[in-house]
Amino acid sequence: MIDFRSDTVTRPTPNMREAIANALVGDDVYGDDPTTNELEQWAADRHGFEAAMFTSSGTQANLLGLMSHCERGDEYLCGQQAHNYKYEAGGAAVLGSIQPQPIENNPDGTLCFEKLAAAIKADDFHFARTKLLSLENTINGKVLPLSYLAQAREFVNKHQLALHLDGARVYNAAVALDVDIKEIAQHFDSMTICLSKGLSAPIGSLLLGTKEYIKKARRIRKMLGGGMRQTGILAAAGKLALTEQVPQLAVDHANAKYLAEQLNTVNGFSVNVEHIQTNIVFAKLDNKVDIKTICDKALEQDILLSAGNPIRFVTHKDITKQNIDTLIEFLKQN
Repeated sequence: MIDFRSDTVTRPTPNMREAIANALVGDDVYGDDPTTNELEQWAADRHGFEAAMFTSSGTQANLLGLMSHCERGDEYLCGQQAHNYKYEAGGAAVLGSIQPQPIENNPDGTLCFEKLAAAIKADDFHFARTKLLSLENTINGKVLPLSYLAQAREFVNKHQLALHLDGARVYNAAVALDVDIKEIAQHFDSMTICLSKGLSAPIGSLLLGTKEYIKKARRIRKMLGGGMRQTGILAAAGKLALTEQVPQLAVDHANAKYLAEQLNTVNGFSVNVEHIQTNIVFAKLDNKVDIKTICDKALEQDILLSAGNPIRFVTHKDITKQNIDTLIEFLKQN
């Protein structure tokens, strides 16, 4: 199968499979899984935080991140397109009793600080207490500039808020900017990192923050049923994701640019190539394109697509340039 639906479909590398088979394990709820402990300490040091915690998913990591900053009746600011607002089943509100206050994203993915400031509630018992600003990087494939992150830090300091990063694809951002990951992480009080997208681990995300923050998050993780046992078999792959797999992201970005260029040669498909910054491509379709039928026919050719207009394509380590050529040939014939 040639799968363009998402980078979540990446398969673990041979080295990951070997590491999984040979991982030293213990019981992580007791805190004695050596491989998980090693990953968490290494990740904290690598990203400039005091502590880290391994979680089962990015959704869980984000929920724990929000619930560890906010109490019941508190509020967090975020973008209308933020994953932890729009695509995570309302978990912050349902499970954390935290009110989201979404602000419209600018075309480049940023949030207007004037609009954010206007949304902060007064210290009045009629209102939820605004405690946190949550950003996402990358967001819909767009990279937040380092200058914007510095402005966000100044903004939260001024308004006495915490700053959280949904960093599901933060390594894509670092690779696109050609900077060390700490150049992004330094601005945040907490951040998540997904290991199972373009970085190719089979399962898992990390939540990073202060020791007290992670201690609170670990308690909430247990409450939510997220305490796992011999997690070392997953953490072993996660360590390789953050080391061996990072260079692959540059290849994914180049392939996304190539894909965008080639889609512009297909009748009915239109992509602004200048907007392609990482591994996500959105193509606009004209009214003559029956994308549902195309997706059904593509499946018969072992090509997996997600129907939509615009239609989203995601490149990753299991998508080659030859796979892209196969897709373009199929689209031109259908």
